[in-house]
Amino acid sequence: MEQQIKKAQENAKSEITASEELSTLNDVRVKYLGKKGELTAILRGMGALTPEERPVIGELVNKVRDELEELIAQKEREFKQKQLNARLANEKIDITMPSKKTVLGSIHPINKIIDEVKEIFLGMGYQIADGPEVETSYYNFDQLNTPQDHPARDLQDTFYITEDVILRTQTSPVQARVMENQKPPIKIICPGAVYRSDAVDATHSPVFHQIEGLVVDRDISMADLKGTLEMFVKNCLGKDTKIRFRPHHFPFTEPSAEADVSCFVCGGKGCRVCKNEGWIELLGCGMVHPNVLTNCGIDPKEYSGFAFGFGVERIAMAKYGIEDMRLLYENDVRFLKQF
Repeated sequence: MEQQIKKAQENAKSEITASEELSTLNDVRVKYLGKKGELTAILRGMGALTPEERPVIGELVNKVRDELEELIAQKEREFKQKQLNARLANEKIDITMPSKKTVLGSIHPINKIIDEVKEIFLGMGYQIADGPEVETSYYNFDQLNTPQDHPARDLQDTFYITEDVILRTQTSPVQARVMENQKPPIKIICPGAVYRSDAVDATHSPVFHQIEGLVVDRDISMADLKGTLEMFVKNCLGKDTKIRFRPHHFPFTEPSAEADVSCFVCGGKGCRVCKNEGWIELLGCGMVHPNVLTNCGIDPKEYSGFAFGFGVERIAMAKYGIEDMRLLYENDVRFLKQF
């Protein structure tokens, strides 16, 4: 058996040396070292040997196996080096050629508005608050003084995951969560995506973005609300922008108002952007309802507050003269390059 091993060793070494490509070398590996290879067959036949012969033959087979594996690995490295040298010789690079032009992107108009609004309110001492987009009806409705029979809770207006879990319809639940966990004074804005069961058209989308604000402290009044919003619109839409309130109803504020801004394109004279009305509807606002403060553990006799909220897309459309909201979501580079 020892002669058989040495003969297999010599034959394998000759075939490894004679191999001219990786496929041939692999065949040699299988022939001698594979599961059905010659050395494996010798090991399986060791049962016929005497107890004294087995360790000698086993040691010899392992020694030969290690030697052949090393020779094969060395031959593989030689082949790979030859292949690399051939590639380097054939694949020449002209380092004097100009490089490919790097195309830079731009900030999406929605993110641009969000960042701009953040900077304005951070400058007024506000903090940025965030919360889950998958929300409970408790925070989205109950804590915000929206009763069970309110139309906003119908299936046609809200995406329900379960009976009590929904996709938030506004960022107001963030306000409720903050009021539960933080004592006044509170000054926050809550930017983020919201979801409503709306059909897609030029002015509606089932997914859009909101920024809501909340201030709770002692002696907060409607005058504070109007002053804050005036400062915001002048910084965001232009220093000559004016704001007006119209009576409205929201379940979580009392009194409530819709806020319009003078058209920053025509200055209130009437144009295509403002539909010749001179004013652009911008946001909803009002004084925080006492029930909301009570629900969140804040004494309405000691504290008052105001809240406001607006759609980011509405600001972007008004500011940039965009007539179709869908353009903001289609990712058309030709459109986005304008910003």
